[in-house]
Amino acid sequence: MAVDTHTPRESEKQRWDRNFADLLQELRVAQTGVQILFAFLLTLPFSSGFPNVTAFQKDVYTVSLISAAFATAMIISPVAFHRALFRQGRKPELVRYAHKMATGGLAFMLVSMTSSVLLITDYLLDWKWAIPLTVVTGGWFLAFWVVLPFAHREWGDDDEDSATTD
Repeated sequence: MAVDTHTPRESEKQRWDRNFADLLQELRVAQTGVQILFAFLLTLPFSSGFPNVTAFQKDVYTVSLISAAFATAMIISPVAFHRALFRQGRKPELVRYAHKMATGGLAFMLVSMTSSVLLITDYLLDWKWAIPLTVVTGGWFLAFWVVLPFAHREWGDDDEDSATTD
């Protein structure tokens, strides 16, 4: 007689707990990156070279700063949401909300990082180089953050558990 080595399916509560833990791990990575970028942008106007920037560069800086602030708020917001729902048994709502905030936060982070590249390359180089380098940078982020993940969403569809748990 064969021994059953199949582990029992996780419960609905276990799945939501695991999804929340996975999401928190992802947010930790994104949070660190956006906070470092945001801190850099906050100090930039106080550097000695900042008074020499053009009006265009100030506008790009403003877009980068505000989008970094928005990204920071959205990426950290699941913590506040968790505090508000703590011990209420509403993990599914929390996971859905945190997913939306993480996605929005990454979108604002993309804007902030790309505009930061534009700011720096426009400051250092001629605009004829700054624009293409910024476009390539934005495309690079989109490739790894949007195109590849969506192109590979079907990975594991033959595994019933992975399709229903994440």
